[in-house]
Amino acid sequence: MDNFSAFLSFMAFVLLLKQILIVDGISDTTKDDGFMGILGAIVDNSSRIGKEESVAMQIAVEDFLNKSNRRLDLKIRNSQGDPLQAALAARSLINTDQVQAILGPQTWEEVSLVAEIGSKSHIPIMSLADATPEWATELCTFLVQASPNKLKQMEAIAAIVQRWEWHQVTIIYEDEDFSAPAVLSHLSNALKEVGAEISHYVAIEPFASSSLSEELERLKISQNRVFVVHLSLPLAVELFEKAKRMKMMEKDCVWIITDPFASLVLSLNASTISSMQGIVGVKSYIPKNETHFRDFHDKFCQRFSLEYPEEDNHEPSIFAAQAYDAAWTVALAMREKKQGRQQIISNILQSDFNGLSGNINFTSQTIAPAHTFQIINVIGESYIELGFWSDGRGFSETTGESYTLQSSTNALGLVSWPGGTRVTPKGWSPPTSANPLKIGVPTRASFKQYVEVEMEKDHLGNISCSYKGLAIDVFKATLDELPFDLPYHFFPFNGTFDALVEQIHLKNFDAAVGSISILANRYQHAEFTAPYTESGLVMIVPVRSRTREKAWLFIKPFTNAMWVLIGATSIYNGFVIWLIERNHCPELKGSISNQVGTLIWLAFSTLFSMNGNKLNSNLSRITMVVWLFMALVITQTYTAKLTSLLTLPQLEPTVVDVFALQNSNAMVGCAGASYISKYLEKVLHFRHNNIKNFSRGDEYAPALRTREVAALFLDLPLAKVFLAENCKSFTMTGPTYKVGGFGFAFPRGSQLLPSVTQAMLKVSENGTFQHLEQNMLASQKCMDTDLEDERLSLRLSPSYFWVLFVFTGGTSSMALAIYIFCAYNSMSMSEHNVIWKLMMAVMKHWGNQRGRFSRKVSDIAQTTPTNSPNATEY
Repeated sequence: MDNFSAFLSFMAFVLLLKQILIVDGISDTTKDDGFMGILGAIVDNSSRIGKEESVAMQIAVEDFLNKSNRRLDLKIRNSQGDPLQAALAARSLINTDQVQAILGPQTWEEVSLVAEIGSKSHIPIMSLADATPEWATELCTFLVQASPNKLKQMEAIAAIVQRWEWHQVTIIYEDEDFSAPAVLSHLSNALKEVGAEISHYVAIEPFASSSLSEELERLKISQNRVFVVHLSLPLAVELFEKAKRMKMMEKDCVWIITDPFASLVLSLNASTISSMQGIVGVKSYIPKNETHFRDFHDKFCQRFSLEYPEEDNHEPSIFAAQAYDAAWTVALAMREKKQGRQQIISNILQSDFNGLSGNINFTSQTIAPAHTFQIINVIGESYIELGFWSDGRGFSETTGESYTLQSSTNALGLVSWPGGTRVTPKGWSPPTSANPLKIGVPTRASFKQYVEVEMEKDHLGNISCSYKGLAIDVFKATLDELPFDLPYHFFPFNGTFDALVEQIHLKNFDAAVGSISILANRYQHAEFTAPYTESGLVMIVPVRSRTREKAWLFIKPFTNAMWVLIGATSIYNGFVIWLIERNHCPELKGSISNQVGTLIWLAFSTLFSMNGNKLNSNLSRITMVVWLFMALVITQTYTAKLTSLLTLPQLEPTVVDVFALQNSNAMVGCAGASYISKYLEKVLHFRHNNIKNFSRGDEYAPALRTREVAALFLDLPLAKVFLAENCKSFTMTGPTYKVGGFGFAFPRGSQLLPSVTQAMLKVSENGTFQHLEQNMLASQKCMDTDLEDERLSLRLSPSYFWVLFVFTGGTSSMALAIYIFCAYNSMSMSEHNVIWKLMMAVMKHWGNQRGRFSRKVSDIAQTTPTNSPNATEY
């Protein structure tokens, strides 16, 4: 009993002496000169990472003892992943075990509480959490981030997406993960750099199996098939097991996993790995070929199998290497005896050596970030190494290569994708009848020829819509050229075109079809197909006329038939007058050629002069009077018509260019709520007050006719339609200002866009679009006419003067008939008188003087006076 009391007294003395020697963290609890102090650690022994960290730390302490002959006691506490348990463990380590530094824990929720306790006691805390906020290290001067920042792996993922030419990804992350915002931000920025984007964000709640199933169901019917998984080990395992049961681990799907899950693939059992076949992973790089790591690997596998026989795989991951390096860093900082805690933290931050996980050095209490990652492909019960990705160098087959990203995109090995195929998945699947495309169609299009939405209401009050126009026809023709079926539904949208494009970005529509101009500012919300129309902005102005065909304008008042009839009538009347008057006018006689010339002169001179006083016959006078009356009417009508034509000029633009509009301060018009108004103001420098916006296409023509606006600016395709309707009154003038043309809008990075664009080009190249456009323009009826052509179409024809022609022709013909009749009678009477007189003379002279009978009959005839009283004047 006395011996036992003496032993208790001795132990009490030793404890008292230990307490006295503890000053500012300096302890000398043993007479061993190699003892440096006590190191605490907080791990989650219920997780694979915690188990690896625990074994790695023990090996590190033993290796340090063997190498430097200096001993460090390691006190490990199990937090079970609970922040409160971690805080209690930290208090126990500091107050009870008198540790001089603490390693761990693994999550930020635990680290935040432990760091607060450690800072109050001036105990260095080596955080092994994936990420620690910058403000935390500034606030807690004794907090050191001992695990490297792995956000660079998001750039590696973006490089993978670029390598296989995908454009959209779906990110699946843990809702309560503290690092999720930083991960999502870095991934989004990295994808934008390579022309891709995150199409869907899927947040998974821990321990919510039902929500996980619901999210997978939604992903299954979506078009995107590239999934990036950033989850913890338990949640990721559950995700892939459910995905396999839902047949989402088959061909056409792409699954990319990140650290920390990718680094723990080897720790999974065969059943779990079987549900992950074909997955591509980005894991932290470990220099396994170095001698130091191989020695650690052997020790780790042996110790881990002994301490955790329930684990199927004993391979160390990056987390074991990081825990080993953290313990080694603290051991180096404490290798000098009786160092204060401030000196320990200072030594830690000055560390610079090559550890198992890479170079160990610190900046602003944070270890250098990771810049090299390994790309793996899960096949069978393990994975194969596809290559490496390094910041600034891109892909490479080994870490020793220095190829740039541009020259090393083919450095990755052949991938076995989900479903066992070696063919690279498209990364998307066409819409199905169960999930057709939702296509927005504008209802405010100013020209219904391109797109028109007609709404009808049935007797039940249900509204149905019909869609037609050139844009709709082109879209349907494009779908016919696709190598796959593309179900879709049109939906009317009553808003501006900018708002319609924005709806695609807001996920309300999958595409937009219509007369949508391709503009740079709209690319922030969507991408566009190749333009299916001519591109350009043109100016339309009214036309004015200028005289054309001046040399032959004098013949335009009458038709050709009228001229022929006038000539024929004139010659006929001249002939009648010549025939009647030739016996009275010696100048009308002579040779045949002279008489023909005189006849023609007489025929046409009567049109321009009054020759009534020179006529001797009443018949010719009557003929002349009637003909002169008609000539007067025709001459006056011709003069009036010619005057009208001379005052009708040929059509020409009223405005030549925009400079004339600007100099005259004229008003110009354009479609309301379009980009044209801004273009006129910012590019063409029109004043804002001089720009008038129109909401409807039928307002354009009246505004131009009434000079409300001097010019109208329209897209070239719409200008064609406008001029087809108003084919004579307006014209295009000035240069064509280059703009994007009309196209169809799709989400940014849409997997459908390349196929639709290719099909649209086929529609243009095979002539289908030209045929559709020509049919559309041909169906437009011109609403106005050319004034000059209208007036020329009213050229005077014989139908306007047929009464006059009949009157004068009848009068001339009647005079000719009377003249012929009278001439015949006169000739008969003259012959009868001559014979009778001859007989009387014969009888008279026969009885009185027979000798005188020999007088010539001709002498008797010659004695007959020419102007006898019996002669008739015609």
